[in-house]
Amino acid sequence: MTHTVSGTPPPHAAPGAAPLDLAAENQALRARMAYLLEQAERNHSIMGRHQAFDLEIVGASTFPELVGTIFRTLPIISELDSVTLSLIDDGEDIRTVMLKLGVVFEEFPDLIFVDDIDELGFDLGRRNAYSPQPKPLMGMFDAQRHARPFPRPPAGLQSVALVPLLRNKRIIGSLNLGSVDPTRFTPSLGTDFIEHMASIIAICLENVISNEMLKYIGLTDSLTGVYNRRYIDRRLLEEIGRARRQRYPIAVMYLDIDHFKRVNDTVGHQGGDEVLREVAQRIKAELRGSDALARFGGEEFVVLLIDADLDSAAFVAERIRASVAGALISVTQVTQVSITLSIGVACLAAEGDGESEGDAEPIARTLIAHADEALYQAKETGRNRVISYRA
Repeated sequence: MTHTVSGTPPPHAAPGAAPLDLAAENQALRARMAYLLEQAERNHSIMGRHQAFDLEIVGASTFPELVGTIFRTLPIISELDSVTLSLIDDGEDIRTVMLKLGVVFEEFPDLIFVDDIDELGFDLGRRNAYSPQPKPLMGMFDAQRHARPFPRPPAGLQSVALVPLLRNKRIIGSLNLGSVDPTRFTPSLGTDFIEHMASIIAICLENVISNEMLKYIGLTDSLTGVYNRRYIDRRLLEEIGRARRQRYPIAVMYLDIDHFKRVNDTVGHQGGDEVLREVAQRIKAELRGSDALARFGGEEFVVLLIDADLDSAAFVAERIRASVAGALISVTQVTQVSITLSIGVACLAAEGDGESEGDAEPIARTLIAHADEALYQAKETGRNRVISYRA
């Protein structure tokens, strides 16, 4: 007689159940490992690209080179849809110097200058430049709230990060990052990586700006604020090469204050300094932004006119002469002096004569010599006049 125990299945009732569960688990583990490996390789690639980026910006020697690299490279290596840069420029010192050094800001529409640290939008506690270090602000993009750091937001911008640029606990600006991915920048995400990136950018910016300032100081006459001879010598070589390639004329004026020694003898050297400053400003007022004025030494100035033939340059020179002669110059509250200029003008014609850019130096010497010769004639024929050099 056979007996069966109810509810107890035989050992072979579910063959293969455990192996199937193990296979599924192994498959899930393999998928997880593949994902982690893929992420590790992606992170390694990202780190490699950022290390190359760091080396590139550290090697940038000029302001345009640095900001151009940031705007060109960072969106690609970080997979961002918007990158802008805000810099504090109280008094417009940075903008003024960079313009004088030839930076074309229209080429960098995502470079933003602010006059005050409050305009960056960080929580600064006591609200001054030496407040406790602020953290990056990350969250959803708001067109009104983020209008200043993102003046030209791309369509569909969703999340943003405003990262302070810090140097020695001082805020010099902010690096502004944007993405169409709403989860890219959220308040819960870690910020170590972007803070590290911003710190390197801040160091590079401060170094380049400082170097550009020193360069400007080295090319500027400290008394009058216009360029010095070193600058005009270098600029003239550049413009001769450019004029030869693009076939347009350039002109040089050589200007000298008449009887300047008599001014110093009458009103003293401080009064003479006031005359030099005022004459420089009156000359500058008659020039275009593309032209260059330099104090060549003592009471002599040189003007470089871009895309100007001899007649046009002589016309501008006559305006300058009349401006200086037309009004007395105040050297003290009670003393005024009458000043005149003698001006020689020379021109390098637009027609190319087959010179290479290597010929620029002798051409520059000849051009200055011709203007100087015309100036000598102006002095010899009565002063307070403009003479053009004609071969």
